Amino acid sequence: MSRRSKIYAALVAAIVPATAVIVTLGASPAGAAVGGSGPYPADYETSASLANHTIFRPQTLPAERLPILVWGNGGCSANGLSQGNFLREIASHGFLAIANGAPNGSGSTNAQMLTQSIDWAVAENSRQGSKYYGKLDTSKIAVAGFSCGGLEAYAVSNDPRVTTTGIFSSGLLNDADDYQLRRLTKPIAYFIGGPSDIAYPNAIDDWGKLPSGLPAFMGNLNVGHGGTYDQPNGGEFGRVAVLYLKWRLKGDTTAGTNFVGTNCGLCRSQWSVQQKNLTLDGDPPPTTPPPTTPPTTPPTTTPPTTPPSTPPSGSPACTAVYSVQDQWNSGFVANVSVTAGNTALTGWRVTLNLPNGASVSSMWNGVNTGTSGTVTVANQSYNGRLAPGQTTGFGFQGTGNGSGATVTCTGS
Repeated sequence: MSRRSKIYAALVAAIVPATAVIVTLGASPAGAAVGGSGPYPADYETSASLANHTIFRPQTLPAERLPILVWGNGGCSANGLSQGNFLREIASHGFLAIANGAPNGSGSTNAQMLTQSIDWAVAENSRQGSKYYGKLDTSKIAVAGFSCGGLEAYAVSNDPRVTTTGIFSSGLLNDADDYQLRRLTKPIAYFIGGPSDIAYPNAIDDWGKLPSGLPAFMGNLNVGHGGTYDQPNGGEFGRVAVLYLKWRLKGDTTAGTNFVGTNCGLCRSQWSVQQKNLTLDGDPPPTTPPPTTPPTTPPTTTPPTTPPSTPPSGSPACTAVYSVQDQWNSGFVANVSVTAGNTALTGWRVTLNLPNGASVSSMWNGVNTGTSGTVTVANQSYNGRLAPGQTTGFGFQGTGNGSGATVTCTGS
Protein backbone atom coordinates (compact mmCIF):
# COMPACT_ATOMS: atom_id res chain seq x y z
CA MET A 1 0.00 0.00 0.00
CA SER A 2 1.15 3.56 -0.51
CA ARG A 3 2.12 5.51 2.56
CA ARG A 4 -0.40 7.98 3.96
CA SER A 5 2.24 10.51 4.84
CA LYS A 6 1.78 13.84 3.11
CA ILE A 7 1.94 15.69 6.42
CA TYR A 8 4.29 13.24 8.08
CA ALA A 9 6.70 13.38 5.14
CA ALA A 10 7.97 16.70 6.44
CA LEU A 11 9.81 14.71 9.10
CA VAL A 12 12.20 13.19 6.59
CA ALA A 13 13.51 16.61 5.64
CA ALA A 14 15.09 16.79 9.07
CA ILE A 15 17.39 13.84 8.38
CA VAL A 16 20.75 15.10 7.23
CA PRO A 17 23.50 13.09 5.53
CA ALA A 18 25.93 11.09 7.62
CA THR A 19 28.64 13.53 6.61
CA ALA A 20 26.98 16.39 8.48
CA VAL A 21 29.32 18.45 10.60
CA ILE A 22 29.49 17.41 14.26
CA VAL A 23 30.13 20.28 16.62
CA THR A 24 32.69 19.69 19.34
CA LEU A 25 31.29 20.19 22.82
CA GLY A 26 32.84 20.67 26.22
CA ALA A 27 32.76 17.97 28.87
CA SER A 28 30.30 19.50 31.35
CA PRO A 29 26.93 21.17 30.74
CA ALA A 30 25.69 24.07 32.79
CA GLY A 31 22.77 23.67 35.15
CA ALA A 32 22.41 19.89 34.80
CA ALA A 33 19.24 18.84 36.58
CA VAL A 34 18.86 15.75 38.75
CA GLY A 35 15.64 13.77 38.80
CA GLY A 36 13.49 10.86 37.81
CA SER A 37 11.27 8.64 39.92
CA GLY A 38 13.64 5.66 40.01
CA PRO A 39 16.02 4.61 42.78
CA TYR A 40 19.00 6.36 41.16
CA PRO A 41 18.46 10.14 40.77
CA ALA A 42 19.63 10.92 37.27
CA ASP A 43 21.69 13.65 35.68
CA TYR A 44 22.99 14.42 32.24
CA GLU A 45 26.46 15.18 31.01
CA THR A 46 28.51 15.40 27.84
CA SER A 47 31.82 13.86 26.86
CA ALA A 48 34.58 15.32 24.74
CA SER A 49 35.01 11.87 23.19
CA LEU A 50 31.33 11.74 22.11
CA ALA A 51 30.71 15.14 20.57
CA ASN A 52 27.18 16.35 19.88
CA HIS A 53 25.46 13.86 22.21
CA THR A 54 23.80 14.10 25.62
CA ILE A 55 24.40 11.34 28.17
CA PHE A 56 21.76 10.63 30.83
CA ARG A 57 22.91 8.47 33.73
CA PRO A 58 22.39 7.85 37.44
CA GLN A 59 24.20 10.61 39.28
CA THR A 60 25.92 7.95 41.37
CA LEU A 61 26.62 4.86 39.32
CA PRO A 62 25.11 1.82 41.06
CA ALA A 63 26.79 -1.53 41.62
CA GLU A 64 24.59 -3.14 38.99
CA ARG A 65 25.68 -2.79 35.39
CA LEU A 66 23.65 -0.36 33.31
CA PRO A 67 21.97 -1.50 30.10
CA ILE A 68 22.12 1.05 27.29
CA LEU A 69 19.48 3.03 25.39
CA VAL A 70 20.48 5.13 22.38
CA TRP A 71 17.85 7.67 21.36
CA GLY A 72 16.87 9.72 18.32
CA ASN A 73 14.92 12.91 19.08
CA GLY A 74 11.67 14.10 17.60
CA GLY A 75 12.21 16.08 14.41
CA CYS A 76 15.74 14.60 14.33
CA SER A 77 16.54 17.60 16.51
CA ALA A 78 20.13 18.12 17.61
CA ASN A 79 18.93 19.32 21.02
CA GLY A 80 19.78 16.38 23.27
CA LEU A 81 17.36 17.68 25.90
CA SER A 82 14.36 17.52 23.54
CA GLN A 83 12.93 14.58 25.49
CA GLY A 84 14.98 15.27 28.61
CA ASN A 85 12.31 14.47 31.20
CA PHE A 86 11.62 11.16 29.50
CA LEU A 87 15.28 10.12 29.23
CA ARG A 88 16.14 11.28 32.74
CA GLU A 89 13.31 9.09 34.03
CA ILE A 90 14.69 6.07 32.20
CA ALA A 91 18.22 6.70 33.51
CA SER A 92 16.92 6.95 37.09
CA HIS A 93 15.88 3.29 36.89
CA GLY A 94 19.41 2.11 36.22
CA PHE A 95 20.05 2.71 32.52
CA LEU A 96 22.54 4.70 30.49
CA ALA A 97 20.55 6.72 27.94
CA ILE A 98 22.38 8.59 25.18
CA ALA A 99 20.49 11.10 23.03
CA ASN A 100 21.63 12.46 19.70
CA GLY A 101 22.58 16.13 19.93
CA ALA A 102 24.22 18.35 22.52
CA PRO A 103 22.23 19.89 25.38
CA ASN A 104 20.25 22.74 23.79
CA GLY A 105 22.07 22.08 20.54
CA SER A 106 20.79 23.27 17.18
CA GLY A 107 20.52 21.68 13.76
CA SER A 108 19.70 18.12 12.80
CA THR A 109 20.98 14.63 13.53
CA ASN A 110 21.37 11.40 11.57
CA ALA A 111 21.20 7.67 12.16
CA GLN A 112 24.98 7.31 12.21
CA MET A 113 24.99 9.20 15.52
CA LEU A 114 23.11 6.32 17.16
CA THR A 115 25.85 3.96 16.06
CA GLN A 116 28.42 6.40 17.44
CA SER A 117 26.62 6.21 20.80
CA ILE A 118 26.83 2.42 20.84
CA ASP A 119 30.49 2.46 19.81
CA TRP A 120 31.32 4.97 22.53
CA ALA A 121 29.50 3.08 25.30
CA VAL A 122 31.18 -0.21 24.37
CA ALA A 123 34.59 1.49 24.29
CA GLU A 124 34.09 3.30 27.61
CA ASN A 125 33.00 0.09 29.32
CA SER A 126 36.33 -1.51 28.39
CA ARG A 127 38.58 1.54 28.89
CA GLN A 128 40.52 1.48 32.14
CA GLY A 129 40.20 4.84 33.85
CA SER A 130 36.72 5.49 32.50
CA LYS A 131 33.98 6.13 35.04
CA TYR A 132 32.00 3.54 33.06
CA TYR A 133 34.73 0.88 33.14
CA GLY A 134 32.94 -2.42 33.77
CA LYS A 135 29.77 -0.52 34.71
CA LEU A 136 27.77 -1.04 31.50
CA ASP A 137 25.96 -4.12 30.23
CA THR A 138 26.99 -3.92 26.58
CA SER A 139 25.09 -7.13 25.82
CA LYS A 140 21.80 -5.30 26.42
CA ILE A 141 21.34 -2.35 24.07
CA ALA A 142 18.09 -0.75 22.90
CA VAL A 143 17.81 1.65 19.97
CA ALA A 144 14.75 3.88 19.93
CA GLY A 145 13.45 7.24 18.82
CA PHE A 146 10.48 9.57 18.65
CA SER A 147 8.95 10.65 15.32
CA CYS A 148 11.85 11.41 12.94
CA GLY A 149 14.13 9.87 15.56
CA GLY A 150 12.20 6.63 15.10
CA LEU A 151 13.33 6.58 11.48
CA GLU A 152 16.90 6.86 12.73
CA ALA A 153 16.25 3.92 15.06
CA TYR A 154 14.91 1.79 12.22
CA ALA A 155 18.04 2.54 10.19
CA VAL A 156 20.38 0.98 12.77
CA SER A 157 18.06 -1.68 14.22
CA ASN A 158 19.97 -4.38 12.35
CA ASP A 159 23.20 -3.63 14.24
CA PRO A 160 24.08 -7.03 15.76
CA ARG A 161 24.68 -5.39 19.14
CA VAL A 162 21.05 -4.20 19.38
CA THR A 163 18.79 -6.23 21.68
CA THR A 164 15.49 -4.50 20.95
CA THR A 165 14.06 -1.57 18.98
CA GLY A 166 11.54 1.02 20.22
CA ILE A 167 9.49 3.07 17.75
CA PHE A 168 7.72 6.03 19.38
CA SER A 169 5.09 7.81 17.25
CA SER A 170 6.89 6.95 14.05
CA GLY A 171 6.70 4.74 10.98
CA LEU A 172 8.49 4.33 7.68
CA LEU A 173 7.64 7.00 5.14
CA ASN A 174 7.98 5.02 1.92
CA ASP A 175 7.33 1.47 0.83
CA ALA A 176 10.83 1.45 -0.69
CA ASP A 177 12.14 1.42 2.90
CA ASP A 178 10.28 -1.77 3.85
CA TYR A 179 13.53 -3.72 3.60
CA GLN A 180 14.27 -2.28 7.05
CA LEU A 181 11.29 -4.25 8.37
CA ARG A 182 12.19 -7.48 6.61
CA ARG A 183 15.69 -7.53 8.11
CA LEU A 184 14.43 -7.26 11.72
CA THR A 185 15.38 -10.23 13.90
CA LYS A 186 15.17 -8.78 17.44
CA PRO A 187 12.03 -7.83 19.43
CA ILE A 188 10.40 -4.52 18.55
CA ALA A 189 7.87 -2.33 20.35
CA TYR A 190 5.71 0.53 19.07
CA PHE A 191 4.35 3.25 21.35
CA ILE A 192 2.02 5.46 19.34
CA GLY A 193 -0.30 8.37 20.15
CA GLY A 194 -3.48 6.77 18.82
CA PRO A 195 -5.49 7.52 15.65
CA SER A 196 -4.95 11.26 16.07
CA ASP A 197 -1.17 10.75 15.84
CA ILE A 198 0.01 11.71 12.35
CA ALA A 199 2.39 8.75 12.47
CA TYR A 200 -0.42 6.30 13.26
CA PRO A 201 -1.16 5.07 9.70
CA ASN A 202 2.55 4.61 9.00
CA ALA A 203 3.07 2.64 12.21
CA ILE A 204 0.04 0.43 11.50
CA ASP A 205 1.33 -0.19 7.98
CA ASP A 206 4.73 -1.22 9.40
CA TRP A 207 3.07 -3.48 11.96
CA GLY A 208 1.35 -5.43 9.21
CA LYS A 209 4.64 -6.01 7.38
CA LEU A 210 6.79 -7.32 10.23
CA PRO A 211 8.49 -10.69 9.66
CA SER A 212 6.40 -13.67 10.66
CA GLY A 213 7.47 -14.87 14.09
CA LEU A 214 9.09 -11.59 15.14
CA PRO A 215 8.27 -10.73 18.78
CA ALA A 216 6.41 -7.42 18.64
CA PHE A 217 4.26 -5.18 20.83
CA MET A 218 2.17 -2.17 19.89
CA GLY A 219 0.53 0.19 22.35
CA ASN A 220 -1.60 3.17 21.39
CA LEU A 221 -2.40 5.91 23.89
CA ASN A 222 -4.82 8.47 22.49
CA VAL A 223 -2.74 11.58 23.16
CA GLY A 224 -1.72 12.52 19.62
CA HIS A 225 1.71 12.86 18.10
CA GLY A 226 3.31 14.89 20.88
CA GLY A 227 3.09 12.08 23.43
CA THR A 228 3.81 12.82 27.09
CA TYR A 229 7.59 13.29 26.96
CA ASP A 230 7.54 16.82 28.38
CA GLN A 231 5.43 15.89 31.41
CA PRO A 232 7.16 15.24 34.76
CA ASN A 233 9.19 12.04 34.44
CA GLY A 234 8.05 11.73 30.83
CA GLY A 235 4.43 11.07 31.79
CA GLU A 236 2.75 7.82 30.77
CA PHE A 237 5.16 7.22 27.87
CA GLY A 238 8.03 7.46 30.35
CA ARG A 239 6.41 5.00 32.75
CA VAL A 240 5.72 2.44 30.03
CA ALA A 241 9.14 2.85 28.40
CA VAL A 242 10.81 2.07 31.74
CA LEU A 243 8.72 -1.08 32.12
CA TYR A 244 9.54 -2.24 28.61
CA LEU A 245 13.27 -1.65 29.05
CA LYS A 246 13.28 -3.37 32.43
CA TRP A 247 11.75 -6.40 30.76
CA ARG A 248 13.84 -6.50 27.60
CA LEU A 249 17.19 -5.30 28.97
CA LYS A 250 17.08 -6.47 32.60
CA GLY A 251 14.99 -9.62 32.29
CA ASP A 252 12.34 -8.31 34.71
CA THR A 253 9.40 -10.61 33.97
CA THR A 254 7.16 -8.74 36.41
CA ALA A 255 7.60 -5.69 34.20
CA GLY A 256 7.05 -7.97 31.21
CA THR A 257 3.56 -8.91 32.39
CA ASN A 258 2.50 -5.43 31.31
CA PHE A 259 3.07 -6.45 27.68
CA VAL A 260 2.41 -10.20 27.41
CA GLY A 261 -0.87 -12.10 27.32
CA THR A 262 -4.54 -11.28 26.98
CA ASN A 263 -4.64 -9.99 30.55
CA CYS A 264 -1.47 -7.88 30.35
CA GLY A 265 -1.14 -4.79 32.50
CA LEU A 266 -1.51 -2.37 29.60
CA CYS A 267 -4.41 -4.45 28.25
CA ARG A 268 -6.35 -3.36 31.34
CA SER A 269 -5.54 0.33 31.02
CA GLN A 270 -6.16 3.27 28.71
CA TRP A 271 -3.72 1.76 26.21
CA SER A 272 -4.96 -0.07 23.12
CA VAL A 273 -2.72 -3.11 22.71
CA GLN A 274 -1.64 -5.46 19.91
CA GLN A 275 0.79 -8.35 20.38
CA LYS A 276 2.73 -10.78 18.19
CA ASN A 277 4.77 -13.81 19.31
CA LEU A 278 5.37 -12.58 22.86
CA THR A 279 6.39 -14.78 25.79
CA LEU A 280 7.77 -13.68 29.13
CA ASP A 281 10.80 -15.93 29.33
CA GLY A 282 12.15 -15.69 25.82
CA ASP A 283 10.77 -15.09 22.37
CA PRO A 284 10.92 -17.33 19.32
CA PRO A 285 13.14 -16.26 16.43
CA PRO A 286 11.46 -14.98 13.27
CA THR A 287 10.49 -17.70 10.83
CA THR A 288 10.80 -15.68 7.62
CA PRO A 289 14.21 -14.49 6.41
CA PRO A 290 14.87 -10.76 6.10
CA PRO A 291 15.41 -9.04 3.56
CA THR A 292 15.38 -9.62 -0.17
CA THR A 293 15.05 -6.01 -1.31
CA PRO A 294 17.90 -3.47 -1.03
CA PRO A 295 17.46 0.22 -0.22
CA THR A 296 17.68 1.12 -3.87
CA THR A 297 15.32 -0.25 -6.44
CA PRO A 298 17.13 -0.83 -9.73
CA PRO A 299 17.88 -4.56 -9.89
CA THR A 300 20.22 -6.23 -12.32
CA THR A 301 20.37 -9.80 -13.49
CA THR A 302 21.02 -12.11 -10.55
CA PRO A 303 24.39 -13.83 -10.87
CA PRO A 304 24.29 -17.62 -11.00
CA THR A 305 24.22 -19.51 -7.73
CA THR A 306 27.50 -21.06 -6.68
CA PRO A 307 27.50 -24.85 -6.35
CA PRO A 308 27.18 -26.38 -2.87
CA SER A 309 30.42 -26.43 -0.93
CA THR A 310 32.21 -29.61 0.02
CA PRO A 311 32.56 -29.83 3.79
CA PRO A 312 36.02 -30.43 5.26
CA SER A 313 36.62 -33.97 6.49
CA GLY A 314 36.60 -34.78 10.20
CA SER A 315 33.52 -32.70 11.05
CA PRO A 316 29.78 -33.35 10.82
CA ALA A 317 28.82 -32.68 7.23
CA CYS A 318 27.06 -29.53 6.07
CA THR A 319 26.83 -27.71 2.77
CA ALA A 320 26.48 -24.02 2.02
CA VAL A 321 25.09 -22.36 -1.08
CA TYR A 322 25.68 -18.69 -1.86
CA SER A 323 23.40 -16.60 -4.07
CA VAL A 324 23.05 -12.90 -4.82
CA GLN A 325 19.45 -11.82 -4.33
CA ASP A 326 19.88 -8.35 -5.77
CA GLN A 327 22.68 -6.19 -7.14
CA TRP A 328 22.81 -2.46 -7.77
CA ASN A 329 25.56 -0.01 -8.61
CA SER A 330 27.09 0.31 -5.17
CA GLY A 331 25.95 -2.79 -3.32
CA PHE A 332 24.08 -6.06 -3.13
CA VAL A 333 22.01 -8.37 -0.95
CA ALA A 334 23.10 -12.01 -0.69
CA ASN A 335 21.79 -15.15 0.97
CA VAL A 336 23.64 -18.26 2.15
CA SER A 337 21.69 -21.45 2.81
CA VAL A 338 23.19 -24.02 5.19
CA THR A 339 22.06 -27.66 5.07
CA ALA A 340 23.02 -30.45 7.47
CA GLY A 341 24.23 -33.71 6.00
CA ASN A 342 23.34 -37.16 7.34
CA THR A 343 24.30 -36.20 10.90
CA ALA A 344 22.54 -33.71 13.16
CA LEU A 345 24.42 -30.47 13.89
CA THR A 346 24.74 -28.55 17.14
CA GLY A 347 26.31 -25.61 15.31
CA TRP A 348 27.82 -24.54 12.02
CA ARG A 349 30.41 -22.16 10.65
CA VAL A 350 30.61 -20.83 7.10
CA THR A 351 33.78 -19.45 5.53
CA LEU A 352 32.76 -16.75 3.07
CA ASN A 353 35.35 -15.57 0.56
CA LEU A 354 34.28 -12.23 -0.87
CA PRO A 355 35.63 -10.82 -4.13
CA ASN A 356 37.99 -7.84 -4.08
CA GLY A 357 36.18 -4.61 -3.29
CA ALA A 358 33.17 -6.29 -1.67
CA SER A 359 32.42 -6.05 2.04
CA VAL A 360 29.65 -6.87 4.52
CA SER A 361 27.76 -3.87 5.85
CA SER A 362 25.02 -5.68 7.83
CA MET A 363 24.06 -9.29 8.51
CA TRP A 364 21.04 -11.17 9.85
CA ASN A 365 20.65 -14.71 11.23
CA GLY A 366 24.44 -15.14 11.50
CA VAL A 367 27.39 -13.73 13.47
CA ASN A 368 30.25 -12.56 11.28
CA THR A 369 33.92 -12.15 12.07
CA GLY A 370 35.45 -9.76 9.56
CA THR A 371 33.74 -7.79 6.84
CA SER A 372 35.91 -8.25 3.73
CA GLY A 373 38.15 -10.84 2.16
CA THR A 374 37.72 -14.06 4.12
CA VAL A 375 34.75 -13.69 6.49
CA THR A 376 33.68 -16.38 8.94
CA VAL A 377 30.01 -16.60 9.88
CA ALA A 378 28.75 -18.63 12.85
CA ASN A 379 25.19 -19.56 13.67
CA GLN A 380 22.98 -17.53 15.97
CA SER A 381 21.76 -19.15 19.21
CA TYR A 382 18.47 -20.10 17.59
CA ASN A 383 19.56 -21.61 14.25
CA GLY A 384 22.60 -23.73 15.06
CA ARG A 385 20.87 -27.02 15.81
CA LEU A 386 19.84 -28.79 12.63
CA ALA A 387 18.37 -32.24 12.13
CA PRO A 388 19.84 -34.36 9.31
CA GLY A 389 18.93 -32.74 6.01
CA GLN A 390 17.46 -29.62 7.65
CA THR A 391 18.23 -26.22 6.11
CA THR A 392 18.67 -22.80 7.63
CA GLY A 393 20.63 -19.78 6.44
CA PHE A 394 21.73 -16.21 6.85
CA GLY A 395 21.74 -13.12 4.71
CA PHE A 396 23.67 -9.91 4.45
CA GLN A 397 23.81 -6.58 2.71
CA GLY A 398 27.14 -5.65 1.18
CA THR A 399 28.94 -2.93 -0.69
CA GLY A 400 30.59 -3.47 -4.05
CA ASN A 401 29.87 -6.38 -6.38
CA GLY A 402 28.70 -9.63 -4.77
CA SER A 403 29.29 -11.85 -7.78
CA GLY A 404 31.93 -14.54 -7.49
CA ALA A 405 31.94 -15.15 -3.73
CA THR A 406 32.54 -18.70 -2.52
CA VAL A 407 31.46 -20.50 0.65
CA THR A 408 32.45 -23.61 2.61
CA CYS A 409 30.66 -25.03 5.64
CA THR A 410 31.91 -26.81 8.77
CA GLY A 411 29.50 -28.44 11.22
CA SER A 412 29.87 -29.26 14.87
